Amino acid sequence: MRDIAVVFGGPSPEHDVSVLTGLQAAHELEAASSEGALEGGVKALYWSKTGEWFEVDPSLEAVSFVEGVPSGSTPLRLEVGSGGGFFKAGKILSPKRLGVDVVIVCCHGGPGEDGSLQGALDLAGIPYTGPSAAGAMVGMDKLAFGALMDAIGLPTLPRVALDEDVRDVEFDGPFIVKPRFGGSSIGIEVVDDISTARDIYVASPHLSSRGAVVEPFRANYFDLQVAARTWPEPQLSAIERPLRANGEAAGASRSEILGYMDKYAGGDGMASAPRELPARLLETVEKMINDAAMEIVRATPVRGVARIDFLSDGDDVVVNEVNTIPGSLARYLWIQPALSFRQLLVDLISEATSRPSRHYGSHGADGTVLRGAATIAAKLA
Repeated sequence: MRDIAVVFGGPSPEHDVSVLTGLQAAHELEAASSEGALEGGVKALYWSKTGEWFEVDPSLEAVSFVEGVPSGSTPLRLEVGSGGGFFKAGKILSPKRLGVDVVIVCCHGGPGEDGSLQGALDLAGIPYTGPSAAGAMVGMDKLAFGALMDAIGLPTLPRVALDEDVRDVEFDGPFIVKPRFGGSSIGIEVVDDISTARDIYVASPHLSSRGAVVEPFRANYFDLQVAARTWPEPQLSAIERPLRANGEAAGASRSEILGYMDKYAGGDGMASAPRELPARLLETVEKMINDAAMEIVRATPVRGVARIDFLSDGDDVVVNEVNTIPGSLARYLWIQPALSFRQLLVDLISEATSRPSRHYGSHGADGTVLRGAATIAAKLA
């Protein structure tokens, strides 16, 4: 018997979308369990906007979370260290450890996707799906990810850190200003000159405290996306061209920024967003995307299922970003090859338990250095 917990929500601007993804996963796993197709029980763990943990009914619908924590939820706390895990807070008796053998992480943005949650689960000794702490950090940091693409020789737009001292950059405008740590097109602006970009940075407490990047905006580029999974072997989905909710034609010559509402306002997360799938592309473009995506899988610490985002003018392709925990877990992209949501989840669980993200150990720390250290005061002198 294996107890599976779906984790969703969290103190992030993408909290609501995370709830949708988590409930999709929980409902599918519950159906599989009730049909005898899944070994073990299913739990739903909700991470509130203010950072508290709760066990909730996995059969709940999205409307139950509109006002925050659903009624009847059980408060939890996450403890790290030996014997760590999720615990029910007891009023009289000692806290009771919640049986969780593996966690399906459905958190988007914030501490659920930047490595913070992953690090805590590593320290608590709980296997989980999706990126490791290192993989999550690289994926969330747009500047670091762009530098990594340069290092492995994949084409990408130039990207530099933005602050109040930046007066010029080595590429022409117009420019895109993005939060350095974030996703889903939140807080992205297109500007004509660096002085305006700098003004946006200075005027935004979020950007000035967390950092921003600036890169060239190319009006003739449009978005292309492909999902990649790493278990049971590296595999790519069909290529998608997401479309704007206002009815962007597939042959449009000018592409605006694909906005947050374009992606998520359909009521079922990314699964209900308008798209062209599979995208109608030149064979050369399709090959460039597939080759680059497999190189990213090999060279970066992605794990589980990720969505890799590209930009193209129809002839050439550049790598844009990687989303290490994509909306709806990118289930809608698996049409070629065909892969059911249930099988995707089962494989994620299998990877999490068969290949845990991190093992800690103290091999080599045998006291030799300490025995030869004499006094600390002498070493400092």
